[in-house]
Amino acid sequence: MPNIVEPKQLTKTVISARGLTKKYGDFAAVDGISFDVPAGESFGLLGPNGAGKSTTMRMIGGVSQRTSGDLAIMGLDPEQHGPEIRAHLGVVPQQDNLDEDLRVRDNLIVYGRYFGLPHSYLRPKADELLEFAQLSDKAKAKVDSLSGGMKRRLTIARSLINEPKILLLDEPTTGLDPQARHILWDRLFRLKEQGVTLVLTTHYMDEAEQLCDRLIVVDKGRIMAEGSPAALIREYSTREVLELRFGSERNATVAAQLEGIGERLETLPDRVLIYTHDGETSLEQVSGRGLHPVTSLVRRSSLEDVFLRLTGRSLVD
Repeated sequence: MPNIVEPKQLTKTVISARGLTKKYGDFAAVDGISFDVPAGESFGLLGPNGAGKSTTMRMIGGVSQRTSGDLAIMGLDPEQHGPEIRAHLGVVPQQDNLDEDLRVRDNLIVYGRYFGLPHSYLRPKADELLEFAQLSDKAKAKVDSLSGGMKRRLTIARSLINEPKILLLDEPTTGLDPQARHILWDRLFRLKEQGVTLVLTTHYMDEAEQLCDRLIVVDKGRIMAEGSPAALIREYSTREVLELRFGSERNATVAAQLEGIGERLETLPDRVLIYTHDGETSLEQVSGRGLHPVTSLVRRSSLEDVFLRLTGRSLVD
């Protein structure tokens, strides 16, 4: 086991923020947000680029000082107990920062030495983490020979070398192909099953729905909504969405003729969205008015629909 001093106080709430603010001059990157993260939860910060997600993560990680507000990690203030808190954190940054001069296994061992962990612990732990990350056959490979997904898995494996209680993941799957994303999701599910608290930022709605027990939707440094993915969809959207395309030149014109169908109408440049509890019935009503879209699709509501409702624009900028 790692030779790490336990924090003085452990609470069921491992992260607590009250009025957390970070300003750069007159610009508020994080503007008075409050939230709690219980131990063992997978908690997400969902929002577009520039929403304040990464800034919040840096404050939690103790590498950026807050301008105002209160922040406690495992009952401790990160500005006063930074090293003590970081000993129990695993951090996966937005960009992989692996040591290209070291081989795959050596990246884990050298990183573990920064925590003062002995070789007798690190050697078997590195092998265990390589197996967890499905990289055992790459142990002696050069880092620059790995694919993007492999590098991401190695970065996560490295973050686990000190057996952290909290794992911070800043946009963990950005730039990965679908297969690599799903492998990574599986590894994160396994960590959660082991009791690790996950805190992740993402601007991918499907990722938030897959990974997060609960999340906050942030935009321009403020919390727009908070809850589980399912609860947010129930509160801010309908069960289903009917997507209609009449052609970019006709969508806005036809939208007026769709009034009264479903619960709510949203006109986008490329399509018209009808929020409804029964998509097929709504589609029949569209046809009953003599309207014939080029394409139609009935789907379940998603977090993207929630964000459109809250901010009036797409989540992915």
